[in-house]
Amino acid sequence: MAEAVIGSRETAQTKSPLDQETHVSGKIIFLLMLLGGLGFAAWNIFRDVNGAGEVLAGGVFFLLALALVIALGFEFVNGFHDTANAVATVIYTHSLPPMVAVVWSGTWNFIGVMMSTGAVAYSIVTLLPVELILQVGNSAGYAMIFSLLLAAIIWNLGTWALGIPNSSSHALVGSIMGVGLANQLMSPVGEATSGVDWSQAAKVGQALLFSPIVGFLASGALLLIMKVLIRNKTLYEAPKSNAPPPLWIRGLLIFTCTSVSWAHGGNDGQKGMGLIMLILIGAAPTAYALNRTMQDKDMPAFVRSIEAGEKMFAAHSAGVPPVTPAQARQIVGDGLREKKVNTPEVFGAMGVLSTEIEANVKAYGSIRHVPAAAVPNLRNDMYMVGDDLRLLGKQKGALAGADAKTASDVMKKLQAGTRFIPTWVKISVAIALGLGTMVGWKRIVVTVGEKIGKTHLTYAQGASAELVAAGTITLAEMYGLPVSTTHILSSGVAGTMAANGSGLQWSTIRSIASAWVLTLPAAIAISGTLYFLLRTILPH
Repeated sequence: MAEAVIGSRETAQTKSPLDQETHVSGKIIFLLMLLGGLGFAAWNIFRDVNGAGEVLAGGVFFLLALALVIALGFEFVNGFHDTANAVATVIYTHSLPPMVAVVWSGTWNFIGVMMSTGAVAYSIVTLLPVELILQVGNSAGYAMIFSLLLAAIIWNLGTWALGIPNSSSHALVGSIMGVGLANQLMSPVGEATSGVDWSQAAKVGQALLFSPIVGFLASGALLLIMKVLIRNKTLYEAPKSNAPPPLWIRGLLIFTCTSVSWAHGGNDGQKGMGLIMLILIGAAPTAYALNRTMQDKDMPAFVRSIEAGEKMFAAHSAGVPPVTPAQARQIVGDGLREKKVNTPEVFGAMGVLSTEIEANVKAYGSIRHVPAAAVPNLRNDMYMVGDDLRLLGKQKGALAGADAKTASDVMKKLQAGTRFIPTWVKISVAIALGLGTMVGWKRIVVTVGEKIGKTHLTYAQGASAELVAAGTITLAEMYGLPVSTTHILSSGVAGTMAANGSGLQWSTIRSIASAWVLTLPAAIAISGTLYFLLRTILPH
C-alpha cells in the first residue's frame, strides 16, 4: 500500500510541471516591475520631502534607503514564503498551471494590500518599546528597525530553505519581542525604559496560537459537511491525470486560491507598512510624522473633540497640582511604559498635553501647516495621549458612559493625525509582496501538496482548507490581529486529511510544529543579539 501511494505521488509530481522554466520575457517583466517599484518609492519620498521643505543629510538619506530596502525585502520574502500555501491546492489539483497560479496569486495579494485598512499595521507597532517609537530617528531607533526586520528575514529564509512552512507573522512578533527585551536589559540601572508590551503580545500570541487550531478543526468539519451536502464523487477523488478538473470544481478552487491570496495581502501586507512608517517618521519627520492629508475642514471637529477631552481629563484629575508640558510628557510616558494610566496624575498630564495640541492646531490653522520645528513635539504629544487612551479603553471600569465615548472620540482623532499610511507605501508593499509570490514558491508548495497527508490532495480538501483560511484571515484583519496564513492553511490541509481518514505524514507535522514552537525563541534571540550589536556599533 505504501509503495502504491509513493508511486502515485511520484506520478503526480512528474505530471505536475513544477520545474518549468520561466520564459526570458517573464524575467524581464519581473525585473522591470522590481526596479519600477523601487523607483516609484524613491520618487514619492523625494516629492513628499521636497513638498514639506525638508532637507535630508547624506547619512540620513543612506539609512532611510537601506531601511526601506530591508523592509520591502521582508515583504518580498513574506510573499514567496507564505503565499506558496495559497497556490499549492490549485497546482496539485491541476486547476491552474504553476506559473499562472503564482502570477494570479501575486496579483490578488497586490489587490489585498491596496484594500487593507491599516489596523494590523499599527497593532504590530504598539508591540514596540514606547521610547523607541517616540525617538525612532536616533541610532537606537534605526538599530530597532534593522534588527527586527533582519531577524525575521533570516528565520524565514532558513525555514524556506528547509521547505518548512513557517509563519512570517510569528517571526516578526518574535523579533519585536527580542528588541524590546534587549532594550530593557541594555538600559542603565534606574532609567525608566519599556521592554515588551506583554498585554498586546498576549493578544497577538493568542491569535497566532488559536488560528492553526481553528484551521485544523474547521477545515476538517467543512470537508465532512461537504460530503453530506454535495454528493459528487469526483470532488472527493485525487486528480487522475494532468488534465484540469471539471469546470465547476476548477472554478471553486480558483476562487478559494483567490480568496486566500487577497486575505493574505490584506493581513500580512500591513505588517511591513507600520514599520515603514516608523522609518519614514524617523528620517523625515516634517513630511511623515503628521498626517498632512487631513483637510482644513476637518480641523474644527478635531479641536472640539480635544476640548471635550480636556474637560474629561480635568474631571478625573481633581486636586492634582499643575505641571509643565515637559513634566506632563514624562508622566504620560512613564504611564505608558508601566501600563499605569488610570491615575489622577496621568489624567492631569494628558490634559496639559491636550491643551498643547489644541494650541498648536489653532496657532497654525491645520495639522498640515505645522512647521518643521514644532512637528516632533506635536506628533509625540498626540501619539502618547492617543496610546494612553487606547490602554484606558482596555481597562475594565476605567471609563464609562459619556467619558468612555469622549475618550474614544479623542483617541480616534489623534490616531487619524499620527496613524496613516500614504497610498504610495501601500503600492510599494503590494509590489514587493506580489513579486515575492512569484519567486521561490516551489519548496513550500511541495510540502503542502505532498508531504502533509499520506494521499494526494483532493479537490474538496483543497477547497475546504482554503475557504477556512480565507475566512479566518479576513476576520483577523477586521479586528486588527496579525495571523499566520502558513499555519492556518497547512493545519487546514492536515485537518482535511485527518477528517478524510487519509492519514498524516508525522515527520512533516513534527517539522512544522517544531518551527511553530521554535520561531518565537529563535526570532527573539536573533533580533536581541542584532540589536545589541547595532547599538554598540552605531554612533549614539
